[in-house]
Amino acid sequence: MDSQDYDKLLWAAKPALQHMPSSKMKLPNKIGGQKVKKMMKMLKEVYDPMPEDQKKKVVKWVKEQITQNYFNCTLREASNSRSHLAHCKSSLKWLNSEALSMMGPYVTRLAPHDLDSSPKEKLCDYFGSKKFKAAMAMATKINPSLAKRFLQRFQECFTGEEFAENVDKLGTLPCHTYDVPDLTAVASRTLLTELENCSSDNPRIKKLRMKLVQSAMSDLSPSEAVNKLGSSVTLLSPKQLSEIPKDVLKKALQNLGSNAQWTQGQLQTLVKNQLGDKKCAKISGTELKTLQSVARGLPSCMLEQVSASEILNDTEALRNISKRMKKGQLKAMLQGLRSSADPSELVKKLHGPLLQSISLSTLSTVNFSSVDQVEDKIWSLAQAAYLAKKMETLHQLNYSPSDVTALPDSVCPVLLDKMEVANMSCLPLRSLSRLALSKRALLCLTNGAALSGLTAENVSRLGQLICELQPSQLSQMAPSVLNFSLQTMAASCQHIPPRHREDLIQLVKQTYGDPSDWSPETMEEVGPLLLLDDNATSALPNKPWMRDTLHFLKSRLSKISDALRKKIFDLTTMSTSKATRKKRSPGNSNNNSNNNSNSTSDQSSDGGGSTHDLGSAIPNETMILELGMNNVYWTPEQLSRIDPDVFLNTVGTLGKVTDYSEDQLAALKVLALKKFGPEITDIEEDEVTDMGCITQSFTNEELEQLPFSLTSLAEIGKCGWNESQLSSVWTAVAKHNALVVENLSSAQMIELSLIICGLSAEDIGKLNLTAFGDAVGSMDVKCSYEVSQHFSKLLMSAYGDPGNWTPAQVTDLGNMIAGLGGEQLASLDSSVFSFISASCIPLIPPSSLAALSVAQLEALGPDNAALVTDAQRSALREDQVAALEKATTGGSREQPAPGSGAPSLSVEGISAVMKPLLFLLTGFLLL
Repeated sequence: MDSQDYDKLLWAAKPALQHMPSSKMKLPNKIGGQKVKKMMKMLKEVYDPMPEDQKKKVVKWVKEQITQNYFNCTLREASNSRSHLAHCKSSLKWLNSEALSMMGPYVTRLAPHDLDSSPKEKLCDYFGSKKFKAAMAMATKINPSLAKRFLQRFQECFTGEEFAENVDKLGTLPCHTYDVPDLTAVASRTLLTELENCSSDNPRIKKLRMKLVQSAMSDLSPSEAVNKLGSSVTLLSPKQLSEIPKDVLKKALQNLGSNAQWTQGQLQTLVKNQLGDKKCAKISGTELKTLQSVARGLPSCMLEQVSASEILNDTEALRNISKRMKKGQLKAMLQGLRSSADPSELVKKLHGPLLQSISLSTLSTVNFSSVDQVEDKIWSLAQAAYLAKKMETLHQLNYSPSDVTALPDSVCPVLLDKMEVANMSCLPLRSLSRLALSKRALLCLTNGAALSGLTAENVSRLGQLICELQPSQLSQMAPSVLNFSLQTMAASCQHIPPRHREDLIQLVKQTYGDPSDWSPETMEEVGPLLLLDDNATSALPNKPWMRDTLHFLKSRLSKISDALRKKIFDLTTMSTSKATRKKRSPGNSNNNSNNNSNSTSDQSSDGGGSTHDLGSAIPNETMILELGMNNVYWTPEQLSRIDPDVFLNTVGTLGKVTDYSEDQLAALKVLALKKFGPEITDIEEDEVTDMGCITQSFTNEELEQLPFSLTSLAEIGKCGWNESQLSSVWTAVAKHNALVVENLSSAQMIELSLIICGLSAEDIGKLNLTAFGDAVGSMDVKCSYEVSQHFSKLLMSAYGDPGNWTPAQVTDLGNMIAGLGGEQLASLDSSVFSFISASCIPLIPPSSLAALSVAQLEALGPDNAALVTDAQRSALREDQVAALEKATTGGSREQPAPGSGAPSLSVEGISAVMKPLLFLLTGFLLL
């Protein structure tokens, strides 16, 4: 094929590659050097949308092409190579200038040891070029071990003052290493600009940025700094922000846009800076657009006055303004918009959180006559359930697991093609259909032959079904395929069936050895599987690199276990204490850019057995800010030793921890009174907001005197309040905000958050029924059963007889369902039980659950049935327990489809309404 034809081929292949499943992507075994360059040019252009496994495939392929074409050797193992070429020597410096340039952003998927295959002078030239910075800019993720190796090699090229002079060449690399040497103010500002797109979820990155901000501001006033810090202005303290002139700050806020993330304390300062004391003044649409980056801090009474005529037609502005709003704010703004726009217009023009805040009662007034009206929008579950029935466009396919098993071999090609790209999230986690689908797909792949014959390409065709594979099946695969499968599961599985986990972890240990001997690379590749087990997590060695690796792996986990939180706490306090002792030790210099130890010290190893006494660590500002919610693991004695000034600088972080013990709270109360007291009446509103959950330490009488703001309750409502405390907090809130129960708006009810559970039975009866009905869908609270019973009376007044409640209404009512008595709960139609929220199930009293029929218990569905507690189960009869077991495994009684043609709402619940995944079996993909 000549050069022009090859160019045309690549041009035609490029759009197909952007949506091509991994198993379909086949790269040529051997092509000439010039064609490799052209191929890589095209592959670099599709880097962004390419899945992770395909990027790794490209890296493996291009490494082989480079060594074959330019060094006449192969990197393939002898057993996997059909070539007569000799195997490349480990000392081969194959990663030369041409190779680095050819790979582009794919260099961020190399193994750390690959960088040792690059001659120093060539790598230094590459670091000094724009190509390296461009490659880093395209990388959304780099494994910590590779990032550290990049930084080490970079520092070998640029030492001392050269490092500061070339810091702009680093690009986003520090986003993935979390550490750089000390820099000058100018160099710090340069690097901060490069780090603006770093993930804000990792506390290690925030710590690095805060360090750079402190350095960057060393020669600037806050007013001067705000124009030079970019998005890093969000790291200034409330005190620093308060010192910036209003006009200067206004311009900075406009430039930040809606992605800025502020603490509640910062928001209070910013809103006061921009609006003064005009707490509930009318705000124009233009002013609101200007303040979109601090919209989360605006009071609801102000948002209620926003006119639809001023902003409703600006769809983009509405998206940005509502992006970070709390539920109460969304409802308040919606009320303002509704005053001058009818529901149909709102449904047409609203998107995202604002659209999802529209209540079912308001939605019912809209005339939906076409599917076009509901497509291309993201609805809440309750809204989706309502619209599915309203539109009557979905039809249930009653494929049971036995139907799946009985599918003929002729469907295999279609089934495997669909499974490779299917989104399985709509199928209940414990549904037998998952198991049946995985078995049938495996049978399609093997055609009855042994699993040892499967290739990595075969396994990739399973898509998310790989997460359902049993350890006994995995262990039958060839070693290379097993390795591929385990790494794929670690990288992509959000859920592993609990029954598989113990054997899977054992298989991981058999395959990779004792975790205490793992390298950082192995931990990055398969660590998420090990973290499924609390004992294995706790036993991880306290190696210096482990902390960064665990922070990196957290983003892959659907749930962060207490064991992982505690492990990160131990590693953080150990590392910070060692660093402090090292700085204080004789002969140690605190100097800056000439000292590269900051970035390389983590490469040492302590072998796992640490003698560090965690109980001796004193919480300092650095530790507290990095630990975040993990500050819960300090002992009361350690908390009592926090320096008062450190407490003042970190109270906002400490106040977010929701599960302190009484002794911990007592220690923190002493510090709070020392800085904000000494009398309760001395404490101001913004200080109460900063204290957050620390306010739990006060007595009921003291709580009633605190100035709680409505805007702070969404966060304070997450704390572990008891019933008497809730009553006292409600008293304080009502007094400070001049609230009258009868006049509470739907927005205010939502803003009260958990504090609404502190209302007395008499007060609950006084709530406005219309406002309550409008608010209840956004009230995600867990009241005690006694309080929930009083709310259930209100629910029946608003929604009528529970026996007539629809799936949409049951979804909307959330945890309030738990307040129904046994007779009322038993009157619910069987079709709605899979729509009861997962958080509600454990709240239902055992006696109420025992009132359900066998059919109703079966109708809970697999995921809800699995949440039934031991106490609830012990109250059930034998036949009810059997029904619950049947529900847990996904079995259900067949239900006749309703005559209206709407979907039958079976045990697979919302999946039948939202995304009937089993359409896949007939070749239709409804995703």
